[in-house]
Amino acid sequence: MLRTLMILGAATALMSGSALAQSVADPNLTSICLDPGGQTRPVTCRSQNASRINQREDICQCLHGGDQVTVPFCPRGVKPPVESAAFEHARRSAVVNGSLVGASYQGRPICVESRAHLGGGY
Repeated sequence: MLRTLMILGAATALMSGSALAQSVADPNLTSICLDPGGQTRPVTCRSQNASRINQREDICQCLHGGDQVTVPFCPRGVKPPVESAAFEHARRSAVVNGSLVGASYQGRPICVESRAHLGGGY
């Protein structure tokens, strides 16, 4: 009986952990983690078939706290808004259903630079 309860508890813990992970199927989107004030927290993204050509992220998680939010990569030639207290507040307020897709700040899209500009992965 105790063994059955331990197995059931372990299975529940594994399932709840995977429920917190979110797949990022669109290569034009990524995930960030936002705290209640709109500041970014570290995000952990993994890909099963990672390469320099295929940089699509399969699973992203906010292991260090914060809410996971989907955000687009900036189009070529577009820089993300500069981090400031006003931008952080506006970014947090712009989140709709866990997404910042289509959101803007002072006429600029809320986006993140692609990994190609950052010199590697997140």
